Order: sequence, then structure tokens, then C-alpha cells
Amino acid sequence: MKDKILVTGGAGYIGSHTVIELQSAGYEVVVIDNLSNSNVDVIDGIEKISGIRPAFEILDCNDCNGLKELFDKYPGIKGIIHFAASKAVGESVHKPLLYYRNNLVSLINLLELMPLYHVKGIVFSSSCTVYGQPDILPVDENAPIKPALSPYGNTKQINEEIIRDTIYSKIPYKSIILRYFNPIGAHPTAEIGELPNGVPQNLVPFLTQAAMGIRGELSVFGDDYDTPDGSCIRDYINVVDLAKAHVIAVDRMLKGQSEADVETFNLGTGRGVSVLELINSFEKATGVKVPYKIVGRREGDIEKVWANPAHANNVLGWTAKETLEDTLRSCWKWQLKLRERGIM
Repeated sequence: MKDKILVTGGAGYIGSHTVIELQSAGYEVVVIDNLSNSNVDVIDGIEKISGIRPAFEILDCNDCNGLKELFDKYPGIKGIIHFAASKAVGESVHKPLLYYRNNLVSLINLLELMPLYHVKGIVFSSSCTVYGQPDILPVDENAPIKPALSPYGNTKQINEEIIRDTIYSKIPYKSIILRYFNPIGAHPTAEIGELPNGVPQNLVPFLTQAAMGIRGELSVFGDDYDTPDGSCIRDYINVVDLAKAHVIAVDRMLKGQSEADVETFNLGTGRGVSVLELINSFEKATGVKVPYKIVGRREGDIEKVWANPAHANNVLGWTAKETLEDTLRSCWKWQLKLRERGIM
């Protein structure tokens, strides 16, 4: 068994897939989640896939005393992957204080406690939203950080600054910041996938629920952008590919292979896909029609962004491997599994 890793938000979408990859790589995993946007049944799914049930505690990272008790209960944690955060762009515009409290205080608590418990490093879940609308596409890690277009994006920018400032002050740990583009898909077993509580704020879970007849029409926010079909363009990356990058980052950090105290990597496919193109690809991949309607632009949305993942490809030896079609088929397989289980 390798080192012990704490995964915050580990019952969530990306977190749960990452827990499986960590376990497959031999790490012992401790999961914490406040279940605000996840379900405890996900831990059962992790166990079904990996054969290992991770230690799990219901805990909010804003609860500093609770975190202290956790570190005391599970001594020897060597690394943290910090997923726990509120993450919907549109919601953040309407609930900014919720986002600033959840996303900033949680990180500060962890960074304060890490040296007390001899934690060697933290992998931070960041986002391509830190680039705003890039001047040059595809966007690489040297692109300027622009004023955020949403409170969510701003929290990611501020969190990155907090990490850099803290480590610059000679706190004895390292960090790898992973800037995701747009994770979609589900585990190929369909035992876990994306299942937000309530009405989905993200595109693909709403799309699959609309295709299943659970929701009304999918809203496409704007068809008048400066893109080939007028809809926003994003870089959609398979969640399992994304999860594997976190294991590589943890390995690199704990083995002392990092070239700097703070390293940053873009995680994407390098391909931009519009919202309308994604809908069309889903229909072709699954044979299922998606009811949708064009509505006005949504505040906080970036017009177009996709990654230049060369830095992650060359330095981490990581690449996104799954095709968009296979990824969308995994989304539908997951939706069918939810229907079979009587969940959704």
C-alpha cells in the first residue's frame, strides 16, 4: 500500500472517479464530503468497481475543528486532492457569497493544517475559467489570467493566488494546480457518474435527463456568439482521463519530482466543441434525440475556450485518450443505469 491521500469532495463527480484511480495505483484513500452536491451511495459504487471501500467521513471543509479531528483520526496523510467546492458558473452569479465562503475558506483551512500534520503536498482542482476569454486559442499555461467573468471563476483565481502566496512564505509543502476544461462522461462500468442534487447546473447531465424525458427541453444559452454555429465552444474531457491525471500529479509531488514548489497544468483534449455540436454528437453516438431550445445568453459564460495540453502531455506524460463519442455513450449508459435503479 502506498501513502495515504485525503480526497475532499471525494463523493462528488470528479472526486469519486479519482478515488478509484488512486486505489488502483495502490494508495490508501480517505474521503470527506459534506454531500451538498453528492450522495453517500457513491461510496458503494466505488467499492463495487475497485473492491476497496475507502474510509469516508461526512465533513465540511469549512469546519476547521472537524478537519483537525479528521487528521487526528487518520494519522499519516501525505497528500491532499482538494475537489470540495461549489462549481456552477450561473449559480455563482446569483449566490456569490456562498461561492466565496465555500471555495475560499475550505482551502485556507486545509493549508493552515497541512504543516501541523506533516502533509507533503496538495493537488488543487482549478479551472480554465481563470483565463477568462483568452486572446489566443488554444490556451496554454502562459496565457494571462484575465478578470473573471463569474464569482466561481474568481474563486479559482483567488485560490491559486492563495496557494502561491502561502508556499512562497516558505511553508514546507508543494502544490500542483490542475486547470480542467470541461469534464464529462461516466465510469465505463456505469456504477458511478455525474448526478448532481436537484436540477443540473452543468450541460451534460441536463442533456441526458432531457433525453430521458425527466427534464423539459435543454436550454442552449445563445446562438449569436462569434463561433461557427453561434453557440459556445468548450473542450470536453473524459472524467476518467481527468482522474488519471490526478494520480500522476500525486506521484510526482510525493516523489519529489516537481520542478517547482507550485506547478500548473492544463487538462484538456485540445479540441473545441460547440454546444450544438455536442448535442449532435450525442444523438449520433446514442441514436437518442435531445429536445432543446435556443435561449438568451447566460451571464458569466465564456464565448470559446479550449486547451493546449502540450505541457501536461510532455511533462506529466499524460494525454486525454477517450473519444468524444465514447464519452457521450458512457453518459447515456450511466443515465440508463440510473433509470434501472429507479433513481432518475
